Amino acid sequence: MSDPTDKEGDVVEIDTLLITPFKSKSLMDFYRSRENETVWQSEKNRQIILETIKRCEIEGLNPSDYNISKLVNLEKSFNDLDEDEQVNYDLLLTYNFEKYLTHLHSGKLNPRKLYGNWDLPIDELDTKSILNDALEKDSLICITEKCQPKALTYIKLIKALELINELPEDKTRPIDTTTVIRHSHVNREIINIKKKLLYWKDLDSKDSIVSYYDDETFEAVKKFQVRHGLTPDGVIGKSTIKALNFTKEERKRQIIVNLERWRWFAKSFARNYVLINIPNYSLNVVEDQSVTMTKRIVVGKNKRRTPVLTSVLQTVVFNPTWTVPPTILKEDMIPGLIKDRNFLKNKGIGIYDSDSNEVDPKKWDENRPRGYRYVQKPGYNNALGVVKINFPNRYSVYMHDTDHRDLFERNFRSLSSGCVRIEEPLELVELLLDNPKKFSREKMDSIIATQKTLFIGITKRYAVYQWYWTAWSENNELIFRDDIYNLDVDLYTQLRN
Repeated sequence: MSDPTDKEGDVVEIDTLLITPFKSKSLMDFYRSRENETVWQSEKNRQIILETIKRCEIEGLNPSDYNISKLVNLEKSFNDLDEDEQVNYDLLLTYNFEKYLTHLHSGKLNPRKLYGNWDLPIDELDTKSILNDALEKDSLICITEKCQPKALTYIKLIKALELINELPEDKTRPIDTTTVIRHSHVNREIINIKKKLLYWKDLDSKDSIVSYYDDETFEAVKKFQVRHGLTPDGVIGKSTIKALNFTKEERKRQIIVNLERWRWFAKSFARNYVLINIPNYSLNVVEDQSVTMTKRIVVGKNKRRTPVLTSVLQTVVFNPTWTVPPTILKEDMIPGLIKDRNFLKNKGIGIYDSDSNEVDPKKWDENRPRGYRYVQKPGYNNALGVVKINFPNRYSVYMHDTDHRDLFERNFRSLSSGCVRIEEPLELVELLLDNPKKFSREKMDSIIATQKTLFIGITKRYAVYQWYWTAWSENNELIFRDDIYNLDVDLYTQLRN
């Protein structure tokens, strides 16, 4: 039912040659489905579109990307437009609204064009059907709900943007010290630190803005550290100062780029999945919408980044062998072998020729080191540890145990060559294989004791989402993580171009 107070314009026929310059197949398809006539005669519908585009800032999008000023001006003079101008306005309204809905659904930018190591499927949006359906049901006002991501993190990012917009102007100045500040210390920068903590609402009281590091500020620093994924020890060192020195504007931009990333990620989640957040060094297993396991992980260092991808878990490999990759071979193994022919033997690494025959290190030809394969035998000290988990991907990465099990105690864990290392991986494997009779912890221990490589297919379907995000909100508090691959600033620049 249309509103009787709603002003209706006349339907005007559109010459298809006027649609061609937009170079938009979806625009052409939509008007063809409407018999090439104007659609937005209803003032109510035009206002809904204009208001929806104006409000796109709450999703971190920019109204000027959708020509909002021009559309508003055309709307103001709607009653004075001749037929050609009405057609032009109708086309511009649809074109920009479709553009906005597509950006809301899939992002403004294409990650595959931005990054060589992001492999995410592009989910096309059928704007023709969505617009026609909304017109038929008179539900244009609800259209954004059909297009935006449903993921909880996306909703938490919209909340984060709202929270940061509520903060006043940031008039704090940068903290300038290289000194590590501990509880009870006196330091002139403590005054500045307290002002930062007050601004971000980690500190409540304004009573003690002096240069002494008191109990109340100590607790506020720990709260701040928790929100930023830092060790909550109250010690104000390099990492804490770096996080404190972010301005409101920088953090707002960080939230906006993370909203864009979540528009790239999968629209619907599998029933069971493993969700990895690379900058948070975290792995969560989610089954039927409940988190059933959380693990600390080690991810790729900046030079050898963990790729962003979506896949499906396939195989568990007990007692894996490890073939030395080219970079480690060149930088570490070959120089070591030239100095000492027993260098690899001590690490349990065998040298194999092209016919897979093991070669005596004494007979190894140092002039053609690349003519061999270098394989580490299974065992507790294997570089992959005692188990690895495979999933199809074009980067040859996988999840695995490690022989450096102490690294999980560190706060900064961007240390691997691209694969994801998992703390206590047998707990995860036991959950994934979901067969207490065949693969109890005791049975797995006995398989590992054989030191024989064994491949087991994962029969219960688990998707794996290996993703990257550095901001969100929890319980009305802003949460940030260190942008370990330095992607945020550049992405914001691209978004606003």
